[in-house]
Amino acid sequence: MRHADLPLVVDFHAHTLHPEVFKASTNKTVFTGFGARPGAPPRPGIEQIMNRQFDPALEMEDMDRRGVDMAVIHANLVQQGTSWADPQTDLELCKKCNDQAADWVARHPKRFVGSIVLPLQDVKLAIGELERGVKALKLRVANISSSYNGVYLGDPVYHPYWEAVNALGVTVWIHPEGVKDPWFQNYSLWNSLGQSIEETKCMTSLIYEGVLTRYPELKIVIAHGGGYFPHYLGRLDRNTVNRPDTVRNTGGKTPSAFLRSFYYDTCVYDPKVFQVLLERVGADRLVMGSDYPVGEQDPVQWIRDTGVT
Repeated sequence: MRHADLPLVVDFHAHTLHPEVFKASTNKTVFTGFGARPGAPPRPGIEQIMNRQFDPALEMEDMDRRGVDMAVIHANLVQQGTSWADPQTDLELCKKCNDQAADWVARHPKRFVGSIVLPLQDVKLAIGELERGVKALKLRVANISSSYNGVYLGDPVYHPYWEAVNALGVTVWIHPEGVKDPWFQNYSLWNSLGQSIEETKCMTSLIYEGVLTRYPELKIVIAHGGGYFPHYLGRLDRNTVNRPDTVRNTGGKTPSAFLRSFYYDTCVYDPKVFQVLLERVGADRLVMGSDYPVGEQDPVQWIRDTGVT
């Protein structure tokens, strides 16, 4: 049990699976190259790890072992993302995940914070489910991908969604479903490179399309430390000098000016990358994220080992 004098340890990046949704999504997600490798065997040892996402007791067992007091749980968009479905089916599958999240929280309110998945290929349906998730299920975090059908989250089609998020005061967690470009399916590059590219494209979209300028109070947490975006700002800012028309939606502010408009998780695997991220955005913009159950097996100690106190 946590000592009262110790800080609360929260893992913001913990995944769950829903049996029916997971089964429906078989061979339709990046896990099998969006069907390019149907029935592809998982990497060694992953099946047993994956199965722990179905059971809150097993997740809490792992949390205790890791010294984690609370976890923000997210339906696993990589293994059971539902944007492959038609909008109405997508909505029904999202509802099952959201009801499960609410159930876990209701049974274990001191251990879990639940999040809402949304059928964002249809913004109207997504807003309706967002409102249900907040008002009826009492969930306060939205769990969304970087893009839907190739359209990134800053696009004007999503501005009504961001207006609703802003009005409801919801925290948004962005974790890509996975890049669909066939090139990335070889060597599991969708994971090692693709996710970071997706996060970078999503953040850029939100900045350049003016979402963060229009709604400066948004609370957006980016998975995997924000991908490449925080580490390649020189060229982006240089482009502002060469092409000032590119920042017409930002009030003339450069991309680097928006770094602290986001929050970032610590799931970067490289202490040097973590140190740069910490220096650039500050500790108050970082949340611990383990990528449970497939990431750091001791995420608290990993942060301690970086020398950060």
